[in-house]
Amino acid sequence: MIENILAQIDNEISRLQQVRSPLTRDPVKPPTAKAKLSRRPLSAAARKRIADAQKARWAKLKGTKKG
Repeated sequence: MIENILAQIDNEISRLQQVRSPLTRDPVKPPTAKAKLSRRPLSAAARKRIADAQKARWAKLKGTKKG
């Protein structure tokens, strides 16, 4: 008898948690997948310019010429 009552209570708690779950999500935060979609790909030429500029910065820090 008590076991049945406890099982019913557990089932009701589980059901209520499932119903509550979507309501407690933070609607302000965008999903992470959206951030990935907004990124634009770089062309090969743009990647090369960035790499060359970074190599020049490293060379300047090391005190050597870019070569």
